[in-house]
Amino acid sequence: MKLNKPTAEFYIPDNTNIDKAIQRTTLMAIGAHQDDLEIMAYDGILKCFQKDDKWFTGVVVTNGSGSARDGAYKDYSNDEMIEVRRLEQKKAAFTGEFGALISLDYQSKEVKDPSNKEIIKELAILIKQANPKIVYTHNLADKHNTHLGVVTKTIKAIRLLEKKDRPKHLYGCEVWRDLDWMVDSEKVSFDISGHPNLALGLVQIFDSQIIGGKRYDLAAIGRRLANATFSSSHTIDESNAITYAMDLTPLIEDDSLDILTYVTGHIHRFLQDVENKLKKVL
Repeated sequence: MKLNKPTAEFYIPDNTNIDKAIQRTTLMAIGAHQDDLEIMAYDGILKCFQKDDKWFTGVVVTNGSGSARDGAYKDYSNDEMIEVRRLEQKKAAFTGEFGALISLDYQSKEVKDPSNKEIIKELAILIKQANPKIVYTHNLADKHNTHLGVVTKTIKAIRLLEKKDRPKHLYGCEVWRDLDWMVDSEKVSFDISGHPNLALGLVQIFDSQIIGGKRYDLAAIGRRLANATFSSSHTIDESNAITYAMDLTPLIEDDSLDILTYVTGHIHRFLQDVENKLKKVL
């Protein structure tokens, strides 16, 4: 397999042949930046961790050159940050026992460009080769434009495939906007209580982001605890860590569904839910 960018690369932590490593994939996550996978797709990492029959493949679409930086990294050039973040992502892939890590190395502006078909075609090839049962990506209400570029291109890539080659499920996960606002019956809830040391450790590997001024480690773990505690007001906590996802599966089952209408439908139903609850007490 070859990737489009000359600087793109495969990293296989257990040194399995690249083609075999991709083909053994059972779960895949497609994220915009280094550390997105560890924040949004820990459910997939956890399901495959220390398993011989389940393998997690992570795809990072951008090179991370535009990341915020401070502290020890404040004077790093974009090229230097690319190398730092690439190494951090490899460390996370090794620690999380990824079956494969694929760094596509695009610039954010390329991902946000709606006319860029190159990324869509490359993602379609990778998804077809890996043939995962589940794909995790960003949610359609995320407030980061590069994340939105990734999720929309992921949907379009899957739609290029024949139905038999498509994943069974596509989930849009939390990063730059949580999904607590969604109607409860429509949330996909992942109990990720297992291996809390791994969950924290994976995010803390990205030192350039944490020391650079963003406490993603505390924020990600705090959000998961908050989701677990506030998931239900009338029952005791059954989990101490939950992440939410938007089920995007209908968008890859029915190509006629409009992506924008799909996500605004969730927002309208949230509005209706708020109105209905208030009307009962006004």
